[in-house]
Amino acid sequence: MDEPVEQFARLYDEHVWTVYGFFGYRLGSREDAEDLTQLTFERALKAWGRFDPERAGAGTWLLAIARNLLIDHHRADRSERLEPLGDGLHPEHEPAGGMPETVLGLDPGLEAALDRLDDRERELLALRFGGDLNGPEIAGLTGLTLANVQQILSRTLRRLRHDLEAGANEPETAVLPAEPGAGRRP
Repeated sequence: MDEPVEQFARLYDEHVWTVYGFFGYRLGSREDAEDLTQLTFERALKAWGRFDPERAGAGTWLLAIARNLLIDHHRADRSERLEPLGDGLHPEHEPAGGMPETVLGLDPGLEAALDRLDDRERELLALRFGGDLNGPEIAGLTGLTLANVQQILSRTLRRLRHDLEAGANEPETAVLPAEPGAGRRP
């Protein structure tokens, strides 16, 4: 393999799960998260020659591409899309254990709490926990000040914790995800 291909392969290996995690926090469908993750890397590969590590780290650059794809995804007029004729599976070809899973599998309590957040709160959580970006990286990507990013994240996490603790009386309770890379980044 030549050098650029090896570099891009390493980039993919290092960041595929953070890109997928970002989409996982923003979308309810595993297929959509997988498709947009793939499209993010396709676009990154096409733009690889223009990547400038002096301007942003590779993870931040990839999440900027992912963020733009997510905006495009939400802007798409779904009313004009044709409904699929079916999943293409015949009963004799159905996988063991039933139909394929299409949702990301979040705890129902956590999913309900996340659904109550506004778009900006959910995006910042997705960048922090799904994309594993730190505060300064999120601020640079979103155009918000670092203090604003920290305040929104702090307020949002408190609200999530409150919502989840309020639902603790129900049989199934949710647990907030552990902060990735705790102690590794500011």
